[in-house]
Amino acid sequence: QVLLVESGGDLVEAGGSLRLSCVASGSIFSINGMGWYRQAPGKQRELVASITSGGNTNYADSVKGRFTISRDNAKNTVYLQMNSLKPEDTAVYYCNADGSVVDGLLRHFSSWGQGTQVTVSS
Repeated sequence: QVLLVESGGDLVEAGGSLRLSCVASGSIFSINGMGWYRQAPGKQRELVASITSGGNTNYADSVKGRFTISRDNAKNTVYLQMNSLKPEDTAVYYCNADGSVVDGLLRHFSSWGQGTQVTVSS
């Protein structure tokens, strides 16, 4: 199947910045949407930002103006630039991608990464 690996999570002070990366690997024919989700303890997983293969983006209201999602289609990689971080941004951030894999015939996939911890201190 498709493996997604996130990196870049860390402990930072409020107002700081982090850049998360997610690399997809496998017998990938194409990737359609890619997105970043986050989940804090006791909270539901929520969409942070998403991006289509054509570059259209969508952001949660809570991160608009602070976070930027981008992708490198040639590298099957999606990024999340996070600026002006707040303590309420603390969560495990997960990468998601959907598209098609080559498995005899083309088959749809939707995969999640293992998550990377982002902690923002006061």
